[in-house]
Amino acid sequence: MINADPYVQFTASAQRLVAALGNRSLAVAESLTAGMVSAAIANVPGVSAIYRGAVVSYATEVKTSVLQVPTSLISVHTPVSIPVAEQMARGIAQLLSADAALATTGVAGPGPAWGKPAGTVVIAALLDGHVTTRELQLSGDRAAVRTAATLQALALLSTLGEQNRSTMCY
Repeated sequence: MINADPYVQFTASAQRLVAALGNRSLAVAESLTAGMVSAAIANVPGVSAIYRGAVVSYATEVKTSVLQVPTSLISVHTPVSIPVAEQMARGIAQLLSADAALATTGVAGPGPAWGKPAGTVVIAALLDGHVTTRELQLSGDRAAVRTAATLQALALLSTLGEQNRSTMCY
């Protein structure tokens, strides 16, 4: 049964992620989730051994100036797109010298933005130089969309880490 308390869910999901990464370093770039992914990760005791840090890039200018997302990429695809999320993950991994990274971007609502309906979420997970992305359509109010996006991001990288456990360096 899923616990309805987001704090409990976040902590359990982050513990799974940290275990799946082993000794790989981790960094996070967040837009839509505005620090929720990072806060969940920080709940895990001992995470300082692998967690490098995060950038909340809510503003498009932060995506371009800090995470090195090309302005042309945003112009062509919008900030809520697979190419932008992928570059956010690559940018934060490079900026913080991390082996693994998560990036979130999307539209929490209540209305549409950049031609995308509320609830559109794009997640990118980078592990060992390879990026996996997911575009989701989530339902609910802003809080529900952001909570679900956080859990989905943590789960995506956890799954990748678990699948690649045989190639992990300990």
